[in-house]
Amino acid sequence: MLTRFDDYPIHQTPEPIARPAASDRNVYDRYWLNGYARDGEFYFGIGLGLYPNRGIMDCGFSIVRGGAQHAFHGSRRAPAEPSETAVGPFRIEILEPMRALRVVLDENETGIACDLRFRARTACVEEGRQTLDGPRHVMMEATRFAQFGSWEGRVAYAGQELAIDPTRVLGTKDRSWGIRPVGEPEAGGAPVGAMPQIFFLWAPIHWDDHCTHCGIFEDANGFPWHQDAAIVPAYAAPDAIPGTSDDGIEYWGRVEHRLDYVPGTRRAGAAELCLISKTGERREISLEPLLCFRMKGIGYTHPEWGHGRWQGELAIGGESWKCDELDPLAFENLHVQQVVRARSGEREGVGVLEQLCLGPHAIYGFKGLADGA
Repeated sequence: MLTRFDDYPIHQTPEPIARPAASDRNVYDRYWLNGYARDGEFYFGIGLGLYPNRGIMDCGFSIVRGGAQHAFHGSRRAPAEPSETAVGPFRIEILEPMRALRVVLDENETGIACDLRFRARTACVEEGRQTLDGPRHVMMEATRFAQFGSWEGRVAYAGQELAIDPTRVLGTKDRSWGIRPVGEPEAGGAPVGAMPQIFFLWAPIHWDDHCTHCGIFEDANGFPWHQDAAIVPAYAAPDAIPGTSDDGIEYWGRVEHRLDYVPGTRRAGAAELCLISKTGERREISLEPLLCFRMKGIGYTHPEWGHGRWQGELAIGGESWKCDELDPLAFENLHVQQVVRARSGEREGVGVLEQLCLGPHAIYGFKGLADGA
């Protein structure tokens, strides 16, 4: 089937753009964004995913503030036109590629709404290819890039109106595509006896004149099978950001980490990261958590609104919960992002530390699926 993009010289295979090169049911293409106050007063997360081989598009918007988290979820049959990035009252508008975008959630029955503009302050950071083989087939084969910026606009929830000031509210845009597990698990075939395992840290940090970015996946023994580290120049306005060939990003080599977990959880009470360049230069960063956001608010590990699950031709829903009433070791609560105060020498910054630790991890002493520290 032809779409508008087929009129551009961008084809990577002989197929039309709307048809993925892979037939894997878990092909996806995703927007993910966050925003947070510099002092940690609030955090919001945004997601929109297209799963072309499942015929589904879904989205989420969620905000945590004042001890409670509020979430909007939406899902629809995937549009025939892949440039249509809207689910019911929710839409993402690309105002200028890799420079600015707008997220709109019109007034709806959940009482959650927003009109937000993201403006970049860095070029895009291309992470290394993320590839993970499963016991029978490829589990993950994905490309990802991140970009730092600020937010302006408004958010409404639970009868409250929150103004978003770009001098106060920073964030990250994340785009990824490829293959990774989504939707309902595959059924049939011989059972796989291995315990599920993932250890993932991701830490984009804003500093005054630059940003740092790092991410790591490790196996159950604590061996890193993927690492990213980068020092990223920051600019005063999107039109000052240079082109991709001269963006000034320094891609470093390795990441070391030490987390002090909150007892009875798999959530950091404090953390130290070290970015290591290819020549051995070290950048030490200490992190102090200020606020915790549950990623289930935008679909990750959500028991009902998980990514790529068929909800019908169009469905929306909303929910809220008190943060201190959640079971921190319940499966759907393990995946978190924390707003963090960052320090590196005399520098002070702010960012997030994303964590998902499922299954055993030898370095931190985890032995079961979700035992606490």
